[in-house]
Amino acid sequence: MAEAMQATVASLLKGIDRYNPENLQTLERYVAMQASENTYDLEANLAVLKLYQFNPSMYQTGVTATVLLKALTNLPNSDFILCKCLIETGRLGEEPVAKVLKLAEFLETAHFQDFWLALMEDPDLLIGILGFEDSIRKFVCHVVASTYQTIRKDKLRILLGNISDAQTSQWISKYGWREQQDGYVFVTTQDENIKTKNITEKISFDSVAAIMASGR
Repeated sequence: MAEAMQATVASLLKGIDRYNPENLQTLERYVAMQASENTYDLEANLAVLKLYQFNPSMYQTGVTATVLLKALTNLPNSDFILCKCLIETGRLGEEPVAKVLKLAEFLETAHFQDFWLALMEDPDLLIGILGFEDSIRKFVCHVVASTYQTIRKDKLRILLGNISDAQTSQWISKYGWREQQDGYVFVTTQDENIKTKNITEKISFDSVAAIMASGR
């Protein structure tokens, strides 16, 4: 069913028909399907937000919030910023969009504990959105890998949403990190993340001669 819906939407997004308001309900259903089946289609979701721009009376706050939540699952890519830019400024303060923007702020500033706390205080925000938490944990691991050489396992567990010790070990294994006996997790040496690049500039004799001539 998902593949059939994806093919239908792909055909709708071709050419001028992309901005036909008669297709909006189909695209909105596709957003809901992405949420329930843990799939993602940025192009279709941007088309929804663009149609809301062209047709303000058809705007749906709940659908917009879902689009933004799905964009967060693709961090650290810039999908969330792209989606946010298509939403009218006056709509950003409406709920539940405002709540999603706050979650995004916590993630973008690496305040992960605040993010999980806010999510725990408003669990209804994720109703019908499959796999959201694990997608965010992938982003957290991305940040940890870019920031730490070693990190305490109990701190990592909290950053991942106060999950169990066993679940934390699964994430450690998933990324090839190594648990140590002192309670720390060896992530990586930052030297491994540094890649050297040789830059060679070629200047012809004629170019040098022209420069010298101009300086006389």
